[in-house]
Amino acid sequence: MINSAKYIYLQPQNAIIMKKYLFLSIVICITFFSCTSSVDVSSPDGSIIVSFEESNDGGIGYKVQKDGKEIVSFSTLGFITEELPLQNGFDIKNVSKKKHQSSWETVWGEERIIKDNHNAMVVKLKHKSGILMNIEFRVFDDGFAFRYIFPKQEQDKLTITDELTSYHFTQQAQAWSIPWRTEYYEGLWSKRVLNEQTTDTLCSPITIEFEDGSYGFVHEAALTDYPAQNLYVGNGALSTYLTPWLNSEVKAYISTPFKTPWRMVVLTNSLPELVASRIMLNLNEPCAIDDTSWIKPTKFMGIWWGMHIKTMTWEQGKTHGATTTNMERYMRFAKEHGIGAVLAEGWNKGWEDWVHFEFTTPYDDWDMDYLSHLSETLGVQIVGHNETGGNAADYEADLDSIYRYHAKNGIHVIKTGYVAPIIRTKDGLQWNKGQSGVRHYRKVIETAAKYHIAIDNHEPVMPTGLQRTYPNLMSQEGVRGQEWNAWSADGGSPCEHVTVLPYTRILAGPVDYTPGVFHFENPVIPTTRVHSTLMNQLGLFVCFYSPLQMVCDLPEHYMEHADAFRFIEDVPCDWERSILVDGKIGDFCVFARQQRGAEDWYVGGITDEGARDVAVPLTMLEKGKTYDMTLYRDAEDADWQSRPYEYVIEHKQVCSADTLHIRMASGGGFAAEIKIAGCSNSHSDSN
Repeated sequence: MINSAKYIYLQPQNAIIMKKYLFLSIVICITFFSCTSSVDVSSPDGSIIVSFEESNDGGIGYKVQKDGKEIVSFSTLGFITEELPLQNGFDIKNVSKKKHQSSWETVWGEERIIKDNHNAMVVKLKHKSGILMNIEFRVFDDGFAFRYIFPKQEQDKLTITDELTSYHFTQQAQAWSIPWRTEYYEGLWSKRVLNEQTTDTLCSPITIEFEDGSYGFVHEAALTDYPAQNLYVGNGALSTYLTPWLNSEVKAYISTPFKTPWRMVVLTNSLPELVASRIMLNLNEPCAIDDTSWIKPTKFMGIWWGMHIKTMTWEQGKTHGATTTNMERYMRFAKEHGIGAVLAEGWNKGWEDWVHFEFTTPYDDWDMDYLSHLSETLGVQIVGHNETGGNAADYEADLDSIYRYHAKNGIHVIKTGYVAPIIRTKDGLQWNKGQSGVRHYRKVIETAAKYHIAIDNHEPVMPTGLQRTYPNLMSQEGVRGQEWNAWSADGGSPCEHVTVLPYTRILAGPVDYTPGVFHFENPVIPTTRVHSTLMNQLGLFVCFYSPLQMVCDLPEHYMEHADAFRFIEDVPCDWERSILVDGKIGDFCVFARQQRGAEDWYVGGITDEGARDVAVPLTMLEKGKTYDMTLYRDAEDADWQSRPYEYVIEHKQVCSADTLHIRMASGGGFAAEIKIAGCSNSHSDSN
């Protein structure tokens, strides 16, 4: 993200305006001569039951029971379309069910092996006009999902002006959300009473805290060639508002055969279960890339933070950041400290006017041939940067030549950018998360895969699990990230912000938040700063997941605290297992993650403005083995406002029977590296 002028817009109550178009609400005639006698499906463990039902007025919908109690009362299904008077008049032609039990290995991720156990039901419907539509349900032990399927048929095109999917939860609840027009999703998540009527339309996902202490997560999966889902509260239910084509009531143009994205609801009794859910990934198609050996998770530094604190510029000039000399300095530092790659922003022409970026033409002070050779010699990758200024159409037209150029120069990771409130696609000016924008992002990742290029997408559409199908889509922004702490007029993100994200935005997929600031003062913009201790910044590397994890600060700032920087040198960004040990939305979180293919564990915690003591049982460690632990924690007198650099580093041996008792300062945190033991002498260092 490079533009400090980011604003939040609220949608008026247009999501619930009366529509003038025809209504596809899909009615079922209750005649079961051609289907099974039951139209419900349960989870493998029987705890969740989803029922497909007809309402008294002839509409269709569904209900959900969990642990014997109704958790979702009758909730509508269907569409509004322009083409046909599709009101009611559907017959069930068939209901089929099947069980599924499998597991699959991720190319990268928070877990190496993911289980996919669910029961499925497909309800096949036929309208009196002849239109065919199926609804496919999948029910897991921790939630459910469904999608609409239009088979190949004579009516081969439909124009959708609204989707009528709703979620009528029976319990009182509070929901964490941001408004749907929050630019680039870069807002502060807030909690509201879910059942209250509101003029705000909320973007997906929404995280729900039910009154009985259980949790929900409403989102979508496998978003392709369709607008992103948003939600508004009306008549006690969450209802769908699809992102429209700009200046139009049309939401989507579809041609049969067609499948919508999955509508997904995770339902768990605890936060650790919510964080551990893998429903979204399981709803996406298996990997479409035959050879994934070139896709490598890595940490990377960048010529980036200097621009945000105003000591460097993107455009060429006296303080230009992306010069050959500066890039070589960063690359040699990265090599020395085990960082696998370096991002360069502002290396290419176009930054001086933002009219047309030239993605294959370097500035005069950038020697691509020399740096490409140096990258190969050092074994440190160059992360390319392609900022479009929102001009997605021109970028898409040149994708092959752009990616061919980068691959030729050994650049196999590209950070894309779309800094513009409304992007220009092949279809003209559009919302980035409308159907046209979604098509563009898909085109980018598919084309990038042909050239063995991984994508870190900034100003994206919200992630929906596509990384399973295209694991070269490695990370995305879609968050109020670290850069806001460098220039935001409100002084920077509050301490609470980072303790909300693991339970909201990050549940949707990997996030390029850019952790790792080690120097909090910025004399150029003295009213803004990072609201954390240095130990909180270490904890982010464990609590925030991304397979492309940025180490965002300047090399000289890391050397001010070289002993603490050792944790960043050591911590991986690819995991065998991941566990939320403890936490509360908006207060704190503690994560433990096992390094992929190793016995080592990394534990991290972060807290809001409230200092707190946490207990961390080490039961995840293998019984009977001894481990060497290096613990990085806040000093007793640390505080994010007055003493952010006070910390202690401790070394000791631990085993699975031990429990760590750690104090996190206000805005603080901790990080621990736990390796299978040799013998080590216990000692501690204070800063």
